[in-house]
Amino acid sequence: MPLPKPYSKQQVLAAMAKTKSVRAAARYLNCSYHHLKRYMKLYKDEKTGKTLFDIHKNPMGKGIPKFLRGKGKEPPLIDIIEGRANAASFTPEKMKYRLVTEGHLEEECSNCKFNERRVSDYKIPLILHFKDKNKQNYRKENIQFLCYNCYFLFIDSVFTEKDIEQLEDHKPLSKTTDAINFQLDDYHLKRLNEIGLDGDNNDSDDPYDLVSYK
Repeated sequence: MPLPKPYSKQQVLAAMAKTKSVRAAARYLNCSYHHLKRYMKLYKDEKTGKTLFDIHKNPMGKGIPKFLRGKGKEPPLIDIIEGRANAASFTPEKMKYRLVTEGHLEEECSNCKFNERRVSDYKIPLILHFKDKNKQNYRKENIQFLCYNCYFLFIDSVFTEKDIEQLEDHKPLSKTTDAINFQLDDYHLKRLNEIGLDGDNNDSDDPYDLVSYK
């Protein structure tokens, strides 16, 4: 296992300039609070003689918007991408939706550029992959969409052996086997709704109802 990365005084000062607390600075540098605290206590401010830790600690949350303390409105996505806000309270579906709709990720495989949608539900078979395996690190250089094929070839299996057996076997499901869930998640429901394919008007016999006016 690699040793924790050391941080120079310049790196710590750069993180302090972008954040409002030691914990936020640790998120910005993608390290643990205690690891950064060790280095911040080593370095001192030349003018005041205080350690960088003492200068930047902010137990009262002064200057930190309420959404960064778990209350109030959602943070701007850029604050999550740059590590100033924690993504732990957001579902992957919601994050994927915001990453695409706010222009941070193209809705296609970053490796082979596959972006074909299934006609029945408008889904693209994409998986959000975290390069460093930290699923709360949404920095742009750490995340990418991969199609099922590229994910299988370069990262890991998409389906478990039980999933494949369930798809291929003629026998009915046993009581201990859960059916694979192919239902639409919130992300794809929102995408369908935006293009007028959410299925709310299935009873209409007007052929022009199939056309999206958005």
